[in-house]
Amino acid sequence: MRYSKEHKSQTHAKIVKRASVKLREKGAHGIGVADLMKDAGLTHGGFYAHFNSREALVIEALTHAMDRSTERWRKLSDETPVEKRLSRIVNTYLAPTHRDDPGHGCAVPALAAEIARESAKTKRVFAGRMEQMIDMLADQFHGVSPKAARKQATAALATMMGTLVMARITANSELSDEILKSGREAILGQVKPQASKKSAKKAASSA
Repeated sequence: MRYSKEHKSQTHAKIVKRASVKLREKGAHGIGVADLMKDAGLTHGGFYAHFNSREALVIEALTHAMDRSTERWRKLSDETPVEKRLSRIVNTYLAPTHRDDPGHGCAVPALAAEIARESAKTKRVFAGRMEQMIDMLADQFHGVSPKAARKQATAALATMMGTLVMARITANSELSDEILKSGREAILGQVKPQASKKSAKKAASSA
């Protein structure tokens, strides 16, 4: 039976979406092609009608997962007052619900260690999407220069990622909740907008 291009496109998207969940749950090497196809309700033989290689599927699944994270942050930002956007993103990311549902969460803490051992192409894609996440986070740092905002955003994402990894390792314990709380406080407690040179001079002259 020959399927329409629309049907093939829908099937392709279904495979990528399911694969993105399984990869985050089980890791890049925790599930094989046969299992991924079965989970999508398809046969193993149909895999190469959609992807040239397993790497191609992994890259698309990673891209899908990381794009969803950035979109979620953008949605949270759009519906939140400017001064509360960063805290909402951080508090949502470092929450028990995110810790307990890796399959639908951020791909960075779920897969970063494994991606570091993948091909150069896979790492480039992952790094590119992670940079987009940093840029999105940097937009939430107000009252500082773009360079300072990016630096703070990079440190914040690193802290968020490490905190979530540690919290998942110790899940279902008071320590896990303590780790999440400490991560939130470490990021939000250090956000101090820097006065511009003009404002600093004005303050000095009026002192």
